[in-house]
Amino acid sequence: MKVGKGVMIIRNGKLVDGIGRPAIEDGVVHVRDGRIAYAGSAAAAPAVPPEATIVDARGGTIMPGLVEAHFHPTYFNVSELQDLDIKYPVEYVTLLASVNARLALECGYTAARSGGSLFNVDFWLKKAIENDLVLGPRLAASGREICGVAGLMDWNPDFRKIGMEGLVLLVNGADEARAAVRKLVKDGVEWVKTYPTGDAAAPDVNDHHTLCMTFEEMHAVVTTAHNHSMKVTGHCRATEGIKNALRAGYDTIEHGTFMDDESMELLLARDVPVVPALYFELASMERGPDFGMSQRVIDGHKETLEGGAESARRILREGGTLGMGGDYGFAWNPHGDYAKELAFFVNYVGFSPLETIRCATKSGARIMGRDHEFGTLEAGKLADILVVDGDVVNDIGLLQRRERFVAVMQAGVIKAGQLATTGTTSSVVS
Repeated sequence: MKVGKGVMIIRNGKLVDGIGRPAIEDGVVHVRDGRIAYAGSAAAAPAVPPEATIVDARGGTIMPGLVEAHFHPTYFNVSELQDLDIKYPVEYVTLLASVNARLALECGYTAARSGGSLFNVDFWLKKAIENDLVLGPRLAASGREICGVAGLMDWNPDFRKIGMEGLVLLVNGADEARAAVRKLVKDGVEWVKTYPTGDAAAPDVNDHHTLCMTFEEMHAVVTTAHNHSMKVTGHCRATEGIKNALRAGYDTIEHGTFMDDESMELLLARDVPVVPALYFELASMERGPDFGMSQRVIDGHKETLEGGAESARRILREGGTLGMGGDYGFAWNPHGDYAKELAFFVNYVGFSPLETIRCATKSGARIMGRDHEFGTLEAGKLADILVVDGDVVNDIGLLQRRERFVAVMQAGVIKAGQLATTGTTSSVVS
């Protein structure tokens, strides 16, 4: 990925470092050759070199680029199950994924971890982004997901004779679980996404209190993945599924919906990050009826929303790690709405804006295993920076308004925002 050259000074804004510390009112960031050289108060900043490019934050906010920690690049306006795996050929799915990646970057998300992808599209999308062939967030790939036979993701009836291999590798027992991971090893992905539990979307046989994989299958996935330096995550709503994942050695938990005391003890003992992905539940409740969602399913999403919100509050309160991201790409929860998750956590769950931003930057980078490279505004890190025209700390909703983005940078190169749109890369302070 291209790296900025020379010196850039971003000034005249409130600096939010992503660590969670109070914002610095008169903040400035010095960038040299794509990395942050200084981030802090303008009063204590080094002298500005005469050759520096000056970016005016316009009295707004200077903050780290956002990290979408549960990104489905191959989902596109999904309204029914067949949209996920058999609606489009892989060629078109690949093109759609590149569109979604560019949109994510334009929305201020400079990095993302895939939560699962049709075929192996996200692995090759990552390659294209890194080689500057397409615009998109720095990506961690997951490829195809793993689920037990007859579990949440096994919806195609046997009489169709088409299986699920484009989206999910279905397993029966530990040996098949190991074999599935080995296929993903050959695909080159970094994360193995599994489905230990069901979901409110499948109330008949795989609801949100149902298990979809055995502990033995999950443990086989972890031992095989870790042997090949891959990490494991899982869709975990039911309490027993969360415990099984934590005991099996999962590296993160998706959702972590119904946490009890024992779950919390297991989680905190290893500080396993959780990505609650809760706005999807509210969107399902509010917009699901427009797409034929039954009241039974909506009631399940309501229970999931309430349980997940309480679990998220408890994890934050007890010192756990939370990332921000969600199942965007459904018709009622489309790509481009990513920052609604952040406003939701402030306005509904009760997090402070600074706590939410920390989850969406520093914690997201940690989940990707790259917190030494980006996620906070600190000297030595890549200049993945979002500059917003407005006070994000006082109005988290500004992060939903792309037209207010002055600049979205990766390694000091402006890729999106007003400055990119106008074809310029700087705005000199008068």
